[in-house]
Amino acid sequence: MISLNIMSDSLKNRSVNEAGTITPRPVRPALRELLAGMAEGCTDCGLCLEECGFLEKCGTPGEIARRYDPASKESRVLPFECSLCSLCDAVCPVGMSPRTLFLEMRRESVDRGNGSFPEHDDLLAYESQGMSRWFTWYGLPEGCRTVFFPGCALPGTRPERTRELFETLREGDPSLGIVLDCCGRISHDLGREVAFAAMFLEMRGWLLAHGVREVLVACPNCHDMFRKYGGDLAVRTVYEVLPVGDKPAGSGCGDVIIHDPCGIRFHEAAQDAVRRLIAGAGVRSADMEHARERTMCCGNGAGVDCLSPDLSGRWSGRVAAEIGKRTVVTYCAGCANRLGDRSPAVHLLDVLREPEPALAGKSRVAKAPFTYWNRLRLKSRFRKELPVAASRERTFRAAPEKKGGWALRLLILAALVGAIAAVRLTGATRYLDQDALRGLIAGYGMLAPVLYMLIYTLAPTLLLPGLPLTIAGGILFGPFWGVVYTITGATAGACFAFLVARYLARDWVEKKLKSPRWRRLDEGVERHGWKVVAFTRLIPLFPFNLLNYAFGLTKIRFWPYAVTTFLCMLPACIAYIVFSSSLLDLIRGKVSAGLLIGIGLIVLVSLIPLFWRRWRAGRGGEDPL
Repeated sequence: MISLNIMSDSLKNRSVNEAGTITPRPVRPALRELLAGMAEGCTDCGLCLEECGFLEKCGTPGEIARRYDPASKESRVLPFECSLCSLCDAVCPVGMSPRTLFLEMRRESVDRGNGSFPEHDDLLAYESQGMSRWFTWYGLPEGCRTVFFPGCALPGTRPERTRELFETLREGDPSLGIVLDCCGRISHDLGREVAFAAMFLEMRGWLLAHGVREVLVACPNCHDMFRKYGGDLAVRTVYEVLPVGDKPAGSGCGDVIIHDPCGIRFHEAAQDAVRRLIAGAGVRSADMEHARERTMCCGNGAGVDCLSPDLSGRWSGRVAAEIGKRTVVTYCAGCANRLGDRSPAVHLLDVLREPEPALAGKSRVAKAPFTYWNRLRLKSRFRKELPVAASRERTFRAAPEKKGGWALRLLILAALVGAIAAVRLTGATRYLDQDALRGLIAGYGMLAPVLYMLIYTLAPTLLLPGLPLTIAGGILFGPFWGVVYTITGATAGACFAFLVARYLARDWVEKKLKSPRWRRLDEGVERHGWKVVAFTRLIPLFPFNLLNYAFGLTKIRFWPYAVTTFLCMLPACIAYIVFSSSLLDLIRGKVSAGLLIGIGLIVLVSLIPLFWRRWRAGRGGEDPL
């Protein structure tokens, strides 16, 4: 059911014909067909534009299809700003499927080597961990034909709910099995078709080979994946299987409004089952204005929150406006987390198990990194308690794992041990004394600070990390001169990279900055000028070194950039220098007042993004990007 369109891409976007002429690489046949159909079939009526911030910004699906050029930066990046929520499919009066087109455009970008963005790295790492042998476990009792597949988010955020749900389901089917794994939705939606197909088909094949014929899911995204690619595996949501309570309507502890997740948009049976369960719990409920097949994305769909937080915020804001001050119940752990940023949001399973604490906002919901620990504990518990006839941890990988990771760690550890031994054997431990070390540095006169500032000036241009240099500055020069020399070097480095990008390496920098977030940086500078520099220095949305280069491509003038950079980097510089200036005391077992002050300052600086997000959520403030 999954086509693996693997093309030779030794020349990326070009190929060589028999005559030796370089020709443009052809578009994937599936995409070519979708583009032609959309260009001809879309009536440009604008109904989808009214519902979708992405289409409102980029045009109708027909317009996007007609101007599509796989070699253009716009066409490569554009589909990754769509949340793939399918609302456009639901409202289209002529039955077109823009979502299918945008997904295929993502796959085309990946095929051409243009679909990888650093903003997605954390998502892909999360998925990869969820599919690893550490977090996966398949347990099938004797005669098992149905398995419970809780997904990734639910076991991490609500491990006890996951276990309780499994036990409830087993009351109706004692041979029910458990599969702790990831459905691969992240790779699928990011256009990584080959990786997704390899992992999903291997999982599907193992289940079918061991007699499994049905999968019960709690996650709407998992339901969508198994429905489309499960083949001979039938799929239902647990909400269609759970027994309905018999409490009179309104006898519960409050009223709620229901949010239907995108992954269940066209599955009416699950939507009806959810409403029966809520009513059976004695809770009165109402539908949102956008409900069922016209439900709105929470803002987390398809990685759009990582790549285009402004568009993600539009969806979240519109959903929050429809919710108002009411408590919203959803049946997706990801949606509950996202909607909870702006409104009182609870998961359906919390309401069914403990309605009063849930609707009072007292449900226990774990956050990262504790979610990883919860998944490991849950796996361990299932392994101990569930009698199985067949089981496994998943060791299959779509691509061979990189070798040498542990060897490199051992090499670094050996080097560290060797360095410590050398320091002790040579008697250099006397230089761990702060005064002795600074006395040694003072012996070099101005040469030491000049050399330090020169290294710091070159570091951003060479894409070297600045934090180790900052810590070294505090250790070597103390809290006062450390700040002076470090902020001078850091500002000079930021300015040097700015000038290199503007006058010497524009083409190279533009190739590096292919994410749409960098394009928004340019647009933000157009509207807000130096305020964008201040915002990005205080709120670390972008990698520091690349940010210096990126500002060189914008129209901001040099001196406003330099002055704002200096002032807005100063708080973090002071915090880390004050901390590191007392670091040697800590190594020697002494906790000084300077160390405690430094830790406090670092905590304050680190909380600036949190304060900003809460202010923005509470007062409707917007990023200048």
